[in-house]
Amino acid sequence: MLELRPTCEGCGKSLPPNAPDAMICTYECTFCEVCALTRLRNVCPNCGGNFAQRPIRTRAQLAQHPARADAHPVGIDEASRARFFERYRDVPIGEC
Repeated sequence: MLELRPTCEGCGKSLPPNAPDAMICTYECTFCEVCALTRLRNVCPNCGGNFAQRPIRTRAQLAQHPARADAHPVGIDEASRARFFERYRDVPIGEC
């Protein structure tokens, strides 16, 4: 079951369960679409995977399986992310 984390890990933007701009990686690292696709260039700074749009859970589903309430720490280590991105820039996703 997805956690549906409530905020962007990059900028802290609120991402409620019905947010159409919430993006996740395979480990559910959660970023807003702007951070994921522009700032991070579709490369998760935590695991190196790509992002996909987070599914939206219906109200009935939320009643049975609520979204996570506590926010994840905000911030991206830019130097570490830049080194990671440089190392794997030309490697196809899935081969990192």
